[in-house]
Parts: sequence; C-alpha cells; structure tokens
Amino acid sequence: MLPRRSLYTVPLSGRDPLVLGDRTLVMGILNVSPDSFADTRTGCDVGAFVARALRMEADGADIIDLGGESTRPGAELVSAAVERDRVMPVVEALAGRLRIPLSIDTSKAAVASVALSAGAAMVNDVSGLRRDPELSQVVAAAGAALVIMHGRGTPRTMSVEAVYDDLMADVAGELRESVSLATAAGVPIERIIVDPGVGFAKRPSHSYGVLARLPELAVALARPILVGPSRKSFMREALGGRPAPERDWGTAAAVTAAVLGGAHIVRVHAVAEMVQVVRVAEEIRRH
Repeated sequence: MLPRRSLYTVPLSGRDPLVLGDRTLVMGILNVSPDSFADTRTGCDVGAFVARALRMEADGADIIDLGGESTRPGAELVSAAVERDRVMPVVEALAGRLRIPLSIDTSKAAVASVALSAGAAMVNDVSGLRRDPELSQVVAAAGAALVIMHGRGTPRTMSVEAVYDDLMADVAGELRESVSLATAAGVPIERIIVDPGVGFAKRPSHSYGVLARLPELAVALARPILVGPSRKSFMREALGGRPAPERDWGTAAAVTAAVLGGAHIVRVHAVAEMVQVVRVAEEIRRH
C-alpha cells in the first residue's frame, strides 16, 4: 500500500495558489551561477536563460526555480551583490512572459526582496533560515511561499556534519525548528513547504534513506514535501562514477521513489524527461 499524499493549498505572492497533492508537481532548475555542478553550459547570456525557462514551461514544468549561487559540496558562497547581479536580469526578463510561478533559490534576504518585488512568487532556502535571520521577514512581508530545506553548515563544511543518531527523526526535528523560525517571523504555516535536503549534509546512505523513508517526514511535519535528487553525487557510485550531467537515468529512479513516497514537488534539471517519469509514477500510485 502506497502512502497517502495529503492535499494542501499554498498561497503565492501575486498569483493563484499552488494546489498540492492531486499530483506531484515538477519544478525546473534554472541555474545562472557559472559553477553549477550539474550543467555543461558556458556563458551567462540572459536571453539563453529566458529561452531555457520558457522551454521548461513548454515541456511541462509547473514551477521554475532560479538560483545564482552554487551550493555544490565545497563551493564558496558569494555576496548578495554578486548573486543579485546574476539573477535579477533574468527575473526581470521573465516578468510577464512566464505563465507558471517563479521561485528564487536564495538564502539571502537582500536577493529575495528584489526578486519578489520583480515578480518571483516563492523563495527556496537551502539553509533552512539559518544563514540570514531577515529572510523570513522578507518572505512574510511579501506574502510569498517558502521552501525550507534541511541542511547543516555551508557547502564547504556540510560533509563533516553528516552524522545522525536517527536520520529521519533528526531531519524532521531540525526542519521543525526552521519552520518555527519562519512562523515566529510572521510566515503563515500554510505558505511553508519542507525539503529533506537530499545530498545536503548527508552521505549517500542518508540520501537513499531519506528517499526510502519519505512518508515518515510527511507524518512528522504535516507540510507539503519537495524533493530535489536531480543529478546529485549520492548516486555516483551506483551509476559507475558517471559525472553529474549523465545522471538523468539515476535521477529518474529517485524521482519515481519520491513520487511513490508521497512527494508533492520534485525539483529537476531534465524537465521533459522527468515529466514523463512523474506521469507514469502517478499512474502507478493511482492503480
């Protein structure tokens, strides 16, 4: 028996709300940082990024997640000014052209503020509100949705912090603390989505464990769940050492597991392919 997926309506800033639970939504990843772990592209042409976002929308994406700072293991964090200069030309160019919601993938209040003002409808924070205490206040003031991800430390330190007494209990407990930070700052609980942070401060066994035990998180937190396994290094050994851009088949397996485990949103690079995966996994759930 597959786990039941609860239904949620998540309000968005300036848009119709997200209806979560009828099916798993697909969030397309749009990285504009020059050192993204999973892309082979070069250059930073705004027109190319806009075309890529519109292509993902045409391919069936339900949300676009735009990020300007790499969070791959070992990456150096950049300043708010650098991140803002990377993402804002794309946010502004997409305004009025993108029919689906735009999410801004940032841990910085200054970046979130300008992106939300320019048309983004939600914020995806990989730090779980632990890097910038003002971020939740910006989200609350804008009336935006908020994705809170589980992680520890920074990209340079998170690997050494991957130690758990009870994986799912620890992840749920730390996410619960982050949710409390958000609600204390005025973010309504109905606007919050949680992400267990596959690949963040987790060894491969932990990431596989999160995917295998996803229903436990749904029970513990009673919030919609986003899962982002796309092309991540936890699957490297299982795939014979393939580099990130060649891990879409492995990603398909992880996405299937997430859908069957009750995920409300999956965050992926290869949108057209993963839309097919999600649709078939949803048919399995339905039957």
